[in-house]
Amino acid sequence: MSAKLPPILAGKQHTAAAAFTPENLLREARRQKGLAAGAVPRVCVLDPDGDMVRQLRAAGRAHKDAAWACYHTELYRLSEAGIELGIVGCAVGAPFAVLIAEQLFASGCGLLISMTSAGRLAEQRPPPYFILIDRALRDEGTSYHYLPPADFSSADAGLVETMAAALATFRIPVERGATWTTDAPFRETPEAIAAMTAQGLLAVEMEAAALYAFAEARGKPVVCFAHVTNQMALIEGDFEKGEADGSVDALAVVVAAARAWGDRNEGPRLGP
Repeated sequence: MSAKLPPILAGKQHTAAAAFTPENLLREARRQKGLAAGAVPRVCVLDPDGDMVRQLRAAGRAHKDAAWACYHTELYRLSEAGIELGIVGCAVGAPFAVLIAEQLFASGCGLLISMTSAGRLAEQRPPPYFILIDRALRDEGTSYHYLPPADFSSADAGLVETMAAALATFRIPVERGATWTTDAPFRETPEAIAAMTAQGLLAVEMEAAALYAFAEARGKPVVCFAHVTNQMALIEGDFEKGEADGSVDALAVVVAAARAWGDRNEGPRLGP
């Protein structure tokens, strides 16, 4: 007798159209809030820790987008090095990140960049530093609603190669490799950490596997970076991110990635 599949794997129709769509959600949000339809910038950023948003707002460099109809978040606009960006802060975890990603692409986003903080697994260098995530272990739930079961979600190979080439000689160290996406950060047991490290995973974070599954299923360009900021508080004085809570370097990586994507696509319009 075969074992019964758990609900997270059972009954999924990955190619079927959804009854509940981001376009319809945004339509009703605009109706209730009295908002006109508006497009987001072509390049949007998820900032799960909210450090970039907080620093940019405090400096008067980012301004709230009054037309963003999302029920759960605020979107801020800024121009950096001639590139217009839309940034959403504090969308932590796989379900929340994909919820916002769906709505951003329904609102005109052309490229989504996720810049999440992460805990170090492989001892590459002392934190903080960055990882360009090329694949992520699917130890979360959201990805299984978008793609059939598999160990990893992978980024678009061409997009990753473009980013890697652009960042190869960047002033800030950017490694490249695989991460572990978890839904339960406080269940990172020593045994689990050892097992993930043995697989060659570089860091642990909470969004990449789901975002890459969404990207593949929907045919959307998404690139995920891990800002390795900690060693899971196993030492005192951990979680030091760098200048302005790491937002200066994180924004520089985002801008470099956005420019590389723009160059790859023959200079697309990076504004709304």
